Amino acid sequence: MGAIEPSPEQMQAFAGLPDEGPVVMINLLRYRERAGYDEGSGERPCTGREAYGRYSEAVVPLLVGVGGRPIWIGLVRGTVIAPEGEAWDDAILVEYPSRKAALTMFASPEYRAIMHHRSAALADSRLIATTGTLIPAAP
Repeated sequence: MGAIEPSPEQMQAFAGLPDEGPVVMINLLRYRERAGYDEGSGERPCTGREAYGRYSEAVVPLLVGVGGRPIWIGLVRGTVIAPEGEAWDDAILVEYPSRKAALTMFASPEYRAIMHHRSAALADSRLIATTGTLIPAAP
């Protein structure tokens, strides 16, 4: 069974972190072959990647609304260092202006209304909160 939703303990730990500037969330995603929508959801059948596309389309305006932005998305071509059998389909970097901004979005009714697309899409995921500094490009 994959890790799709944060546990209450994980959310509490994230909420308790210092709120000192931007947070970049590293998303590692593995999609289901067929999206796992609940029976009677009214959603038309699709692949996990397509369901995540539905989620992405709806989440970007919410992200922008709290001052965040997607930074980068990449198709995972392989892993160089990872536990045996661990594999990901996509990696995404999302920047929030603060931890509080991310929590505000996660708690909003609008976000909760679209979470079913993300849950239906994913077989496994990781969401890693980071803080740091951009390294200037070499001349």
